[in-house]
Amino acid sequence: MGLVGNDVLVDDIAFAQETTLTKPLTLLGYGCTELEIHFLQIKHTAIGVYFEPAVVEHLQKWKGKSGKELAEDDEFFEALGAAPVESLVKVVVIKEIKASQYGTQLEGAVRDRLAAADKYEEEEEAVLEKVAEFFPTKYLKKNSFFTFRFFTSGTAEITMTVEEKEELKTVVENGNVVEMIKKWYLGGSRAVSPTTIECLANNLSTELSK
Repeated sequence: MGLVGNDVLVDDIAFAQETTLTKPLTLLGYGCTELEIHFLQIKHTAIGVYFEPAVVEHLQKWKGKSGKELAEDDEFFEALGAAPVESLVKVVVIKEIKASQYGTQLEGAVRDRLAAADKYEEEEEAVLEKVAEFFPTKYLKKNSFFTFRFFTSGTAEITMTVEEKEELKTVVENGNVVEMIKKWYLGGSRAVSPTTIECLANNLSTELSK
């Protein structure tokens, strides 16, 4: 991981330091997910997490904590995910993958979280099925990416971009499903990418100390 110009590099995937939803967002965390194939850890996707800078106002309880302390504090990540600000998660393909495989992973992780929280009813099941169907069976080459946009209204928008062309878009309006998709990426010790969580914790510790 490093810097090239103003971009942050994660395994040679570049993430801009800023992006915009309805408001400007700042890159606060980045990392990778890995798959084990024949006993080798293969980097699978690169992740960039963007928030409104105002998110730190909702995390003042943790002012003065080190990055290591924050990384191990699931309550902190609960508050981060629940903060009433816009956020965006960009997931870029490193290792060629079928989009539907990714959708199946997401569906399973979100279903498990909903069931554990006793929030998995018929409506959530139907919405989650629709989310899984959004991911097609086509193979995605390196640099294809998904964007998860989380709005303060409690809704989310998922897009898929292949060869720099946005191909597909879906909106998720069920608040419980949106919450658990967000937790898959931002859920502290249970999140899909420990390196992203560690990076978020270190950067937010720095922001909170200002």
